[in-house]
Amino acid sequence: MGNLHMLGALPHRTLQKLAKIHGPIMYLKLGHVPAIIVSSPQVAESFLKTHDAVCASRPKIQASDYIVYGSKGLVISPYGSYWRNARKFCTLELLSTKKIDSFAEMRKEEVGVLVQSIKESAMVKEVVDVSEKVAALVEDMMYRMILGRSKDERFDLKGTIQESVALTGAFNLADYLPFLSPFDLQGLTRGLKAIGKEIDKILEAIISDHEQENTSGKHETHNRDFVDTTLSLMKKTSNTHDELSFLMDRSNVKAILLDMIAASIDTSHTVIEWTLSELIRHPKVMKKLQEELKKVLGTDRMVEEIDLQKLQYLDAVIKESLRLHPVATLVSRESLEDIVINGYNIPKNSRIFLNNWAIGRDSNVWSENAEEFIPERFIGSNLDYRGKHFQFIPFGSGRRGCPGSYLGMINIRYVVAQLVHCFDWKLPNDMCVDELDMSEKFGMTAPRAKLLFAVPSYRLHG
Repeated sequence: MGNLHMLGALPHRTLQKLAKIHGPIMYLKLGHVPAIIVSSPQVAESFLKTHDAVCASRPKIQASDYIVYGSKGLVISPYGSYWRNARKFCTLELLSTKKIDSFAEMRKEEVGVLVQSIKESAMVKEVVDVSEKVAALVEDMMYRMILGRSKDERFDLKGTIQESVALTGAFNLADYLPFLSPFDLQGLTRGLKAIGKEIDKILEAIISDHEQENTSGKHETHNRDFVDTTLSLMKKTSNTHDELSFLMDRSNVKAILLDMIAASIDTSHTVIEWTLSELIRHPKVMKKLQEELKKVLGTDRMVEEIDLQKLQYLDAVIKESLRLHPVATLVSRESLEDIVINGYNIPKNSRIFLNNWAIGRDSNVWSENAEEFIPERFIGSNLDYRGKHFQFIPFGSGRRGCPGSYLGMINIRYVVAQLVHCFDWKLPNDMCVDELDMSEKFGMTAPRAKLLFAVPSYRLHG
């Protein structure tokens, strides 16, 4: 067992406590797997910058066999030429600044529908399930951006993806003690197999729909969406990405689509949910942000994306939320060679866990108030989210840094700004803000343990 029994239900918290005793770089034995736990910006820089190429791979986990088609996607794929070409393809065809900006009108329409829905609830003083509203919005935007259509009611894509992310992010004994795999003591293997079959059925339906439309001529070349572009690689009809095209089959297409869908659905809505939770818990911060929005926009119109660059306090609020609630609490990598860091020998095939959650709450970096939500700490700071400053790397850093961070930040800023500008929010049943449960569930994105409910009241004059 090694140290596996010590991790508990929230490993990022347990590992933070151990790091306070044993230091920012620790060696643990997780079953048969040597694990290096990184809990400070200085040590993180050694792994993610100085030795980035050596530590750029991902460990093989059981979930990859049942959910992501044997690591053929982007997130869990091992470092190598296939991963580099797949990342380049996704960046150019979906996640480039130009491509993301081209969907600005779509985002405006979808957020407008959300605001109208909440406005109707506000008129009758109805309690709103903020978590569900935001998740549905992000799902609708994903459908239109990646799948080129409105939400498909034949299946619950969002719910299926969220379940798969939870299972993939779980600490699976089979990954560390392979001899226990046949016994499935946690029931995770059964869950992974079941959700993997459901995901495959949904992806097959999506791909088949696009193939039929392309065969019938319903899709004009200039109206092709990301699914069409990915299929063109498999069918060798693409004039670009030749190296990737040579390696593509149907399982590769499904794996890449799954990664893009999962990343779009699961990350943005989790950050938005945490940010709104923190703002509701801190009325003074909420009021200060609303004053900035009023100063820049007035009170007779909604936020436009072009306004976001003028909202400095909004940026500080989002960064502070990301510091306390990073997109990924524990980021895993695997060393491809033996290396020496801080005088310690790190053997080849060690599993490296970057405790992003602990780094964001390190009092040596963020002072004694590191656990408090204080956006002002980012005012006048040059810290950004792109992975250059290792005390603040919410989207990772180096070769394996998140390629979709620009899209994520656009969605997060725009939705938070709109909901704060258009509405005042209070907790239901006269609940005190200190009573709001802020506990998290462990997983790849550590979402709120409980849904966020609040009562809106409309603020604008228009």
